Amino acid sequence: MTFPSWFMFGAATAAYQIEGAWDVSDKSESIWDRLLHTQPSLVVDHSNGDEACYSYDFWARDVEMAHELGLQMYRFSISWPRLLPTGFPNKISMNGKSYYSKLIDGLLKKGIQPVVTMYHWDLPQSLQDLGGWTNPLIATWFADYARVLYTLFGDRVKYWITINEPLTICDGGYNKMAAPYLNDMKISNYLCSKHVLLAHAKAFRAYEEFRKGYRGKISMANIFFWFEPLDPQKDKEATQLAMQLWEGRFGHPIYSKTGGWPPELERYIAGLSVSEGYNQSRLPPFTPEEIQLIRGSYDFYGLNHFTTRLVRKATPKTAGDWPFYGSKELGVSFVNHPKRRTIVIDWFQIYPEGLRKQLHWIKDNYEVKDIMITENGLPMLRLDFADYDRVDYIREYLKQVLLAINDGVHVMGYIVWSLMDSFEWITGYKVKYGLYEVNFESDYRLRNARESAKYYRKVIKSRSLNVL
Repeated sequence: MTFPSWFMFGAATAAYQIEGAWDVSDKSESIWDRLLHTQPSLVVDHSNGDEACYSYDFWARDVEMAHELGLQMYRFSISWPRLLPTGFPNKISMNGKSYYSKLIDGLLKKGIQPVVTMYHWDLPQSLQDLGGWTNPLIATWFADYARVLYTLFGDRVKYWITINEPLTICDGGYNKMAAPYLNDMKISNYLCSKHVLLAHAKAFRAYEEFRKGYRGKISMANIFFWFEPLDPQKDKEATQLAMQLWEGRFGHPIYSKTGGWPPELERYIAGLSVSEGYNQSRLPPFTPEEIQLIRGSYDFYGLNHFTTRLVRKATPKTAGDWPFYGSKELGVSFVNHPKRRTIVIDWFQIYPEGLRKQLHWIKDNYEVKDIMITENGLPMLRLDFADYDRVDYIREYLKQVLLAINDGVHVMGYIVWSLMDSFEWITGYKVKYGLYEVNFESDYRLRNARESAKYYRKVIKSRSLNVL
């Protein structure tokens, strides 16, 4: 139950969820700013990220918390509209640059590696007005943004995440569940999927200009719930298709030997499109040049894992809906296992073994050498510090990570979501993921360690799960 010396422990946050200071200095409006200022009722408690955790002002406390835990990594995101107010590199905010430089330097002084996410959902509204992720030019715009990041921070940042959860960006953003809160799960979500992959690949290729001097590593963070068939015989094919829509849509083009869309998914969407009266597939094809550009654009596999779902074959009329994107498209429903514990959210079941199976699936299907678990955490509603359910969750999921390592799967690190309570998108401040409790009634957004933080600190210090 002891972790190898090279294994890294971390925790994560995201800019819109913690920074606040939404209109400070020359920061421009993001798509989440626009959405929640115009439609506040979309969030369960009518809140937003205008103030959040005040991390723009209290970044030093965030560094201090990471140091208290003994983290080797702290994953945070850079706000595109804070650093580039126009969305383009014609104007770099000096205040934005200073903020992120201080945060990076503060972490390095404590011996903590920054893991920097370039895009965690806060697109400049000015770029959304030009079509956002449905505009093919966004791949070039994103690569230009990435070059600014490499130039400003690449000498100090050794781990980069280009884009966080493309599935949520594309299927959430065009299924009226996330910004930009549009309703087009036929065309726009697939245009977005293609352009996100091209943006990631162009940002990865742009790093080649800097790699020799900086020697960093880059990947995408893909949300990938583990899926199992409700009936091992009847639902096997539906489960495989669900895996391809969720993971394969963004994993196969990057990590497979052949590149491009997963063949089975490509055939399925093409056939479905014809039956619906379209002249061509709603899943836009890649050119041979685009396939080569995207294929192999990684240094490790970035995995966001939270839960496991059972898949049941259904009809379009009986198929489930949110939060499982694509269920109606595939004609499937995602259901709970009758014997597994569900917590806080009706679809969040605890099944640690699913993570180990998933890690093996990634290794076996893509033969990637390194996997980084970029998010894993448990939502809770209780406001006190005795979050023993989260302690159990972290312990049991880390156990499965260690078992996978002992099996020969090279998991290079594990990052808890999240370092502290934050604005959790459409659930506002109601749902808590934090190792640290944040007092949102305090003028200083006081942060205090929960039991899970104390436990995680012991695990990191001893590099073992055999702690009390």
